[in-house]
Amino acid sequence: MDHVRLGNTGLLVSKLCLGTMTFGLQSDETTSVAIMDRAAEGGITFLDTADVYPLGGGLPTVGRTEEIVGDWLRGRRDKFVLATKCRGRTGPAAWEQGNSRKHILTAVEASLRRLGTDYIDLYQLHGPDPGTPIDETMGALDDLVRSGKVRYVGCSNFLAYQVARALGRSEARDLVRFDSVQPRYNLLFRQIERELLPLCAEEGLGVIPYNPIAGGMLSGKHTPSEPPPDGRFTLGNAASTYQDRYWHDQEFATVEELRKVAEREEVSLVTLSVAWVLANPAVTSPIIGASRPDQLEASLAAADFTLSTELKDELDEITSPYRLGDAAR
Repeated sequence: MDHVRLGNTGLLVSKLCLGTMTFGLQSDETTSVAIMDRAAEGGITFLDTADVYPLGGGLPTVGRTEEIVGDWLRGRRDKFVLATKCRGRTGPAAWEQGNSRKHILTAVEASLRRLGTDYIDLYQLHGPDPGTPIDETMGALDDLVRSGKVRYVGCSNFLAYQVARALGRSEARDLVRFDSVQPRYNLLFRQIERELLPLCAEEGLGVIPYNPIAGGMLSGKHTPSEPPPDGRFTLGNAASTYQDRYWHDQEFATVEELRKVAEREEVSLVTLSVAWVLANPAVTSPIIGASRPDQLEASLAAADFTLSTELKDELDEITSPYRLGDAAR
């Protein structure tokens, strides 16, 4: 698999990144190991996790995914680029969440311990924290990079203006700056094309999009007449989030249009959807996931599937309402 630079850094990451947010809940440890084995066989050397994973499990399962990933990495840590995140609630105390200096410094130590490593390649804020000044947050991240515990830093789920402000404060105070962003991006969610992606291109930020197949919606396997099957749309406290995002008549109608295009092109809709994300020049490495190793095949195939200009234009046209946001619905 090809490797690409992460933004303006010298770090090379695989063209696809393996997401792990279901490891330890939707996928048991044995299955999770099999998924990582298959991803590695397919050429993926970039792994993304978070301290609050597995998604949907809540506080009782916090950290379990990092433990599974850390166990698998033992003896081969130097062969992979490892990314994790902090921000979510990791305990019952009021300060065990957010982007304060206290929480970041505590969270990184816990992640290092669970992952069984003495450094994290890419440490990301899982979301913004309006209760903490960005100067405090970037100062804490700066300390982590200077200490060697973290190599690069990024953010996830930040709006364009929040990224821009963080970059500005880093420049003004000579602090470490974000090297990457991790936004939601797929054929059914294109709003980031309007402001965030142009900002990233101009500032040289890597873009590591999650949800490239919309939590499985872009597999084409779901129907509006039947309740969601076991999976992302029924997974613990994350189920309502995914249903709110995608389980709507308009999305089902769009998926049906896209499915017909995929059939005509004789390609899996999953492959087509991931390839479309990859085709955006601002994108570095989409995060693909699976609950079983065989589910990775169609996503892995996207690394070698090139959209023609005409096909990309057709997909863009079909999904143009999703570039505008909820007002289009």
